[in-house]
Amino acid sequence: MQSSEKQSKKKEHILVGLSSAPSNSKIVETASKMAKAFGANFTALYIKTSQSEILSEENATRLQNNIKFAERMGATVVTVYGEDVALQMAEYAKTSGVTKIVIGRNATKRAGLIRKPTLADKLISLVTSIDIHIIPDADSDLREQKANLFRKTNALSIIKDLAISFGVIIVASLIGLFFAHLGFSEANIITLYILGVLITSIITSSKTAWGFTSVASVLIFNFLFTKPRFSLMAYGDGYPITFAIMFVASLITGSLASKMHNQSKQSSQAAYRTKILFDANRLLQRASNDEEVLRITAEQLKKLLNREIVVFKRDKEGLQTLVYGLEDSFQIEEIELKTASNILVNLSSDYNNAQSRCDYYPMKTQLRTYGVVAVYKSEKEIDSFENSIVLSLVGECALALENLFNAKEKELAAVLAENEQLRANLLRAISHDLRTPLTAISGNASNLISNAASFDEQTKLSIYNDIYHDSMWLINLVENLLSITRLEEGRMNLNFTTELVDEVVAEAIKHVHQRERGQKITVVHKDELLLAKMDTRLIIQVIINILDNAMKYTPTDSLVTVITEKQNDKAVISIADNGAGIPDELKERVFDMFYTGAKKLADSRRSIGLGLALCKSIISVHNGEIFVKDNVPSGAIFTFTLPIGEIEINE
Repeated sequence: MQSSEKQSKKKEHILVGLSSAPSNSKIVETASKMAKAFGANFTALYIKTSQSEILSEENATRLQNNIKFAERMGATVVTVYGEDVALQMAEYAKTSGVTKIVIGRNATKRAGLIRKPTLADKLISLVTSIDIHIIPDADSDLREQKANLFRKTNALSIIKDLAISFGVIIVASLIGLFFAHLGFSEANIITLYILGVLITSIITSSKTAWGFTSVASVLIFNFLFTKPRFSLMAYGDGYPITFAIMFVASLITGSLASKMHNQSKQSSQAAYRTKILFDANRLLQRASNDEEVLRITAEQLKKLLNREIVVFKRDKEGLQTLVYGLEDSFQIEEIELKTASNILVNLSSDYNNAQSRCDYYPMKTQLRTYGVVAVYKSEKEIDSFENSIVLSLVGECALALENLFNAKEKELAAVLAENEQLRANLLRAISHDLRTPLTAISGNASNLISNAASFDEQTKLSIYNDIYHDSMWLINLVENLLSITRLEEGRMNLNFTTELVDEVVAEAIKHVHQRERGQKITVVHKDELLLAKMDTRLIIQVIINILDNAMKYTPTDSLVTVITEKQNDKAVISIADNGAGIPDELKERVFDMFYTGAKKLADSRRSIGLGLALCKSIISVHNGEIFVKDNVPSGAIFTFTLPIGEIEINE
């Protein structure tokens, strides 16, 4: 009971065979209607045999039309290789969970003493658990069979194969005469001719060649090695049996070798195509941008199909054309652009425009369409197996583009999250650390308003100084915020000039002297007339920030030294103090925005960590470096570099 319930719940899967028969489209249509009626999965199976390689142009065209018709009817087209059509179909049906097989059958009965089993008969014996639906193939007639039996082949190819066969027979005969001279038996010589048939069937592609070799081997053996020699007569009673066995053995050997040769060729082709798909998958995983993904896809498609490839890529500006494998002078016609645009905009299912010179494959995922791959047509149409490889390659390309798009989105989201974190840190720092000076300013102003008459001049002057210093601290903070924002966004106008470094240092120290608290500043110029290319206003700000930082975190009796010198093509400015220094684990973070370490100022006002971050941004736009190291025995040395400047003298 449980088994029958599971069987009833199992989704139907209908399989139909594809061929070059005129009525195959009717069979596919019938199978499609069955699939829709049952709500079943629908698969169209094409079994490629050695005969597929020598189909007439009419049959090859009809086969491709039947395959395309199956795709339009909603079937998933699958190609497998093998000589036994019934066995291949049965094995595929068993491994793919097929519940119903739909095939056609020729209504014409075959004449002959031995009736060869039909495809339906073989399938019935091979798959007993699968329903087989047989559609009478009334459209097939004797003329079709006659066309298959007496198919025209390439005359030059036949002549070439016959020449090879003739050469093999001559070599076998010469070796046979040598063996007869040495006294070898006739059985050894017969084996030699069978070997010749085997070699012929391997190195030629025509059945005519090894068939001719089989007949010629029997006749030449009779002519050269049976008594009376050099005639087609034979005195021995056993020779007719020998000739018959030799002929049948030659035919069987040649037939088996020919099939093995064709199967080996097909296996090699399938392995090559599969390797292209695997290589494309490996290369696409390593691709770092959209252009690289499209280039790899186009190159692999060109290797597979040996045709010209054009990629129409959708971007923000519209339809972008990327050409691979075409001459520089090649002009893409309007019909190609129009068809590609329609596919991108409307996602039209009519990818194969009869007026266009291309077959189109859209690069799309479930979420979006990235472009269209156009494969230029040639005399030989793309077979179903190649088409499945192309679809897989284009699918891999779309998936790689989707992964790159998701990575960009993830990176953008990370940047936005980081910006939000910076904004939160800034608000937190401002809300906590700016309260002290604002409270002091408002409190002192309130005292002056309420009690100015009762304060003496000395008290008033002290209050004025407190208000001034607190307001200047806030102004410097705002200036740093504005400067670092402009630098990060690239909105600051930079004015690079060549300046004397000692003059710039002197100008910066003038501003610092107004705020110093007893520390002594000394300047050492190791090189006279040291010129550097800089924006003077910004470099003065860098020096002020570093000096101000040194004085905040060093005792009042400490020494701060500014050293300038030239090293190779760089101007080097170092600012050293003899304070407590900076621990090694904090040196890499002192230039980060909002990083302040664990130190607090004596007046309980804490820096929010913008000064050194601004210095790093300024030096970066000057193509310089800034770093900190220990000052032995105590203290820290902040060093930054600037490009050397030169003054042009016009005489």
